[in-house]
Amino acid sequence: MKKLILILTVAALAATSTLPLLAADNKPADKKEVPAKEAAPRALPFRGKIAAVDKQAKTIKVGERTFQVTADTKINKAGKAATLDDATIDEEVGGSYREGTDKKLNLVSLRIGARPDAAPKKEKEVPAK
Repeated sequence: MKKLILILTVAALAATSTLPLLAADNKPADKKEVPAKEAAPRALPFRGKIAAVDKQAKTIKVGERTFQVTADTKINKAGKAATLDDATIDEEVGGSYREGTDKKLNLVSLRIGARPDAAPKKEKEVPAK
């Protein structure tokens, strides 16, 4: 009797555990499977001073990291469009980059020069008593 109960329990578990798998396979014919887009990695911020500029290889070195300038890199200096030729050693820079599939740090944006000051905050007026 115990063997019969054990066999029935195992059979019931096996039958019910495959039901969700069978239901997942029954997709309507009108819905086509769309491959998921690979999300681009987030752009990471950086800032520091330029240690080296290689105009031939289109790279800049900030600290210990070497960043690759690509055709899509947006370069600005003093709020205006600029080129890699405008970058000089020991100049303040900042921007964002993404790590490519080849493990290179590809620049998304590069700001040459000191960070522009934020808009001044208005002080709250305190009513006179």
